[in-house]
Amino acid sequence: MRIAAEKVSQTLMHMVVAFAVIYGATGSLAFGGLAAILEPICNVLLLPIHDRFWDKLELRINSGMHAA
Repeated sequence: MRIAAEKVSQTLMHMVVAFAVIYGATGSLAFGGLAAILEPICNVLLLPIHDRFWDKLELRINSGMHAA
């Protein structure tokens, strides 16, 4: 239950930050709202790709260390 609450909290934090930054930069509620919706969607789509990249990099580094 704690993990789910933490994930919801993180998502809400991302949405608030995205809204605040874009609203502060543009003064537009519409653009701020759009950013608040799009930012978590982009995170959900891009974070697995990011994690895979770092996993592969770590594997490459570790395999290179054993070969030396």
